[in-house]
Amino acid sequence: MPTIFFKALPAKLDKNDKEIAKRLLLEITNRLQFMCDVGLGYLSLNRPSNTLSGGESQRLNLATSLGSNLVGSLYILDEPSIGLHHRDTQRLIEVLKKLRNLGNTLIVVEHDEDIMLAADEIIDIGPLAGTQGGEVIFQGTPEELKTDKHSLTGKYLNGKELIAVPTRRRKSKNFIEVFKARENNLKNVNVKFPVGALTVVTGVSGSGKSSLIKGIVYPSMKRLLGQYTGEKAGKVDKIDGATNLIKEVEMVDQSPIGRSSRSNPVTYVKAYDEIRALYADQKLAQMRGYKASHFSFNVAGGRCDVCEGEGEVTIEMQFMADVHLVCDVCNGKRFKDDVLEIQYRGKNISDILSMTIDEAIAFFREDMSTGLLKRLVEKLTPLSDVGMGYVQLGQSSSTLSGGEAQRIKLATFLSKGNEDGSTLFIFDEPTTGLHFHDIKKLLKAFNMLVDKGHTLLVIEHHPDVMKCADWIVDLGPEGGDKGGNLVFQGTPEDLLKCKTSYTAESLKGKL
Repeated sequence: MPTIFFKALPAKLDKNDKEIAKRLLLEITNRLQFMCDVGLGYLSLNRPSNTLSGGESQRLNLATSLGSNLVGSLYILDEPSIGLHHRDTQRLIEVLKKLRNLGNTLIVVEHDEDIMLAADEIIDIGPLAGTQGGEVIFQGTPEELKTDKHSLTGKYLNGKELIAVPTRRRKSKNFIEVFKARENNLKNVNVKFPVGALTVVTGVSGSGKSSLIKGIVYPSMKRLLGQYTGEKAGKVDKIDGATNLIKEVEMVDQSPIGRSSRSNPVTYVKAYDEIRALYADQKLAQMRGYKASHFSFNVAGGRCDVCEGEGEVTIEMQFMADVHLVCDVCNGKRFKDDVLEIQYRGKNISDILSMTIDEAIAFFREDMSTGLLKRLVEKLTPLSDVGMGYVQLGQSSSTLSGGEAQRIKLATFLSKGNEDGSTLFIFDEPTTGLHFHDIKKLLKAFNMLVDKGHTLLVIEHHPDVMKCADWIVDLGPEGGDKGGNLVFQGTPEDLLKCKTSYTAESLKGKL
């Protein structure tokens, strides 16, 4: 540990050198201690910054701010608990309190229960999301929030609403087994994951979770299935067991769902194909000879020629950010006027794209007279099931958060219908940016996948997800060199008996 080295250094110096180094050593040890305070003590000093996670980068900025001893400043933090274990969250809270006690003001956008309860004041916005949100539901202390009748957050904090513990844990006779994983800080870890079950991989920051799952299991399973992606697998003796039961491996991460600004949720889940076919089937469209392509904003024909289906035009600025303006020809409706004259039950194609997913499902469910409409509703319903009902059908993918993108990907797998249940799904921190109510919906979607026979590996710290797992793999006990060991593997109930696990502490009171 660099901190220990520099603290011990003065004892090795003579009187003159000690006097010269006094101020320098004070600054060095203070700044290193701040990094330890925010839970980054496991990082090496030469660690490239581009290898840090979003949460690590944010905490590093916090340590810098704390080290500067600024007073009278306003700090705005967006989800600082991302990627943090319960133990590390407690450290983060102490750092935030130190900043406050120096005379600073902190505004934190957060869903973590511990951080909410540690706040001096809470502002709760809702009541739900999208068109059903946008109101200040509550402002006051955490204790006052618990007694508020209108706040969904308050109901989860006081226990009136909760994520229920499963009545039974799925048991499997088949396991994917990893032998002697030793990538990065992993220390010859032998671990197994049950097939056809929900496994949560947890541990404090830097314990080796990503090294095991994303660095070893994912690329190794891809290679076993002959689906080599070019990604080199981490050091491991072998992966064995019931790998023959897995036919596909899917990494469901938080990368954007499309590179084009015209990509959106309805195109990603392939529901827009049915919508275009529906409008091309209307009598006026047939009279004019319109095909489904006329209702696409990706090809010329029916889309606005000025904005090319974007709904807005981009004005490039030198030395400044580009300016985006609503297209003054189509007024943001993306299509030509004659295409907008084609209507289905009083709605043109632009009206449909402006609907939220929940509104669209209700609208199309009123007329299920054709197979096309049934397929359309079937493709949209999983988006609502994963808590994305508030998003507009035509909302640009560039406006979606990482958590929203991840849930849309999850919805695409749910919409594929009954398969043979032979896919291994890997999720990395899927609760990022999610409220308790959203996590409840996410777990429902997870269970739908597992009930179809699929296998889920989820890297996660949220206690409500851990308590709902069939199997838990806990790595640690610490981060960095003091991590990389298998602390526990088994059911959540058995984890509570493990005295060396920090995760067991966070689960107390949840089971």
